[in-house]
Order: sequence, then C-alpha cells, then structure tokens
Amino acid sequence: MTVGTYETNFDGEGLRIGIVQARFNAAVGDGLLGACLAELNNLGVANEDIFRLTVPGALEIPLALQKMAETMQFDALIALGAVIRGETYHFELVSNESGAGMSRVALDFGTPVANAVLTTENDEQALARMVEKGAEAARAAVEMANLVLALDELSEAVDDE
Repeated sequence: MTVGTYETNFDGEGLRIGIVQARFNAAVGDGLLGACLAELNNLGVANEDIFRLTVPGALEIPLALQKMAETMQFDALIALGAVIRGETYHFELVSNESGAGMSRVALDFGTPVANAVLTTENDEQALARMVEKGAEAARAAVEMANLVLALDELSEAVDDE
C-alpha cells in the first residue's frame, strides 16, 4: 500500500443523499432543511439525488435512518430536527438516545450520518443556529460520503494487489 494523503472533497456531483427531518419544532426543522438543501445544491448534489422524509420527532429519526441505510441507495444521510430543553428530564433522554441511534446507524452500515439535530436551551438559540447547522450538515454529509467512497476504493485496490 502506498502512503499518501487524502484531500478533503466537497464535490457532491453524483452523490445520493437521504434526509430525515423531525416534524416536532417544525419552524426550526424547516429552517434547517432550507439551509441544508441550499448547501447541497451549492456543493453540486442534484435535486433528483436527494430523498427526504419526515418523522414525528427526534426519537424516530434513527429508525428511519436505519431503514434508509438498509436500502444501500444513499452515499450519506442527514438528520434534521430540534430538541429544546423543557422542565423535565425528557430533553436529556431524547437528545442522548437520538444521538446514540444516529451513531449506531452510521457504524452498523458504514454510511455517514450528519447529525443536525439541534439541542438547545430555548427557541431563540435554535432559531439562531438553524441556518448554519443545516449548511454544516450538508457539508459534513458530502465530505464524509466522498471520504468513505475513497477509502472503499483504497480497500479494493489493496485487495487487488
């Protein structure tokens, strides 16, 4: 194997991206989605290569991601939503379990999952972060999809030696 360097690649042309959006805290979710879609387009991902579905809330996101990953039709997946702190422990439960589920999907299927589920103290924080976080998720998805594809090619080249 040749030692070298991988150059970060933000070219989204030809990539298929799946998006799961939680409907709970819809205004924030819609803001995340708008920014995410705009950035995916800026990176060269074609609209016809983006598949989007919605689920009730953040706890339902990992199952939808898992079912999408099982299809082997996506180069990367993106999770969008907002969990805003309330007066009970529910915030921690939803935040921790949805995040753990997203990580599990990525590791179990070898499919990058960009986590853009905001966890904030209040609505104002969520609204202030949604545009940047949506765009960041798009960049992370494209970058990681290209990285996984490059590493898969490297692995195939090593196997052929």
